[in-house]
Amino acid sequence: MAHKKGLGSSKNGRDSTAQRRGIKAYGGEKVKSGSIIVRQVGLSIRAGEFVGVGKDYTLFALQPGTVGYRIHCGRREAFVIPAA
Repeated sequence: MAHKKGLGSSKNGRDSTAQRRGIKAYGGEKVKSGSIIVRQVGLSIRAGEFVGVGKDYTLFALQPGTVGYRIHCGRREAFVIPAA
């Protein structure tokens, strides 16, 4: 007979929460000022007109309008067309 309980289950069971990265606003969607457009690691998608970059490379709208994506100089770029 064992003198101590098996410690497998009490040592397991920890996991970090998912980081929920990816595109949050697709092309043609309307966004408000400050809305997150893309959460990413590094600048795989660049910031275009009326798009700001956070310290963790999050892209966000600087003005309300419609989101668009394009290839500019060989790189993907997100931009916002301001609401009229």
